[in-house]
Amino acid sequence: MFSGLIAFDGRVASVEGDRSRGVTLVVESPAALADGVALGDSVAVNGACLTVVSADARTMRFDVVPETVDRTGFDRLRAGDRLNIELSLRVGDRLGGHLVYGHVDANASILSKEPEGQGFRLRVSLPDALLPFVVEKGYIAVDGVSLTVASADHEGFTVALIPETTRRTTLGTKGPGDRVNLEVDPVARYAHGAAAQYAHRDASAPTAEEVAWAYEI
Repeated sequence: MFSGLIAFDGRVASVEGDRSRGVTLVVESPAALADGVALGDSVAVNGACLTVVSADARTMRFDVVPETVDRTGFDRLRAGDRLNIELSLRVGDRLGGHLVYGHVDANASILSKEPEGQGFRLRVSLPDALLPFVVEKGYIAVDGVSLTVASADHEGFTVALIPETTRRTTLGTKGPGDRVNLEVDPVARYAHGAAAQYAHRDASAPTAEEVAWAYEI
């Protein structure tokens, strides 16, 4: 479990493999490792929850299976690329962002990035499958960064980036045409799933027991 508050900067040390076979990703992030990373730990890399399979003082290695590669586009990473790194939450940590599972839903393209006040207005394309989960003033994780949706329509959504976010994360250097990982708010996912189940229920008249139960409420 993560919060979407990016604490550490990382760089791709190496990446080997492809979409069909999966990739081995080696990430350089000495500051994150100094905070305490052990074999088997979960680490969010650009919003994707990955398991540490080996580590030293400067780097940690991850085996990324084809499903994750397909969702994240990690096969397009190159040595030197900047990465957002977040270690998993500890019991008692403050939840300053929103609940982020690290289960990336899709990899999408940045449509535009325009200066706005002290920061930027970022517009990102939105796959059709995610439309029901992205609403104005709801949450979304973009490259693992917890952000509030400023506006949304059938083609994409916008978020407002403050200077701190552009300084500390990949969203400061990425622009139109670059791709980002998206994870919708899990609360929206569960709410939508419950509503869908309710909508598929038998539309016949309620039973006597259901009417009595509703009346007592």
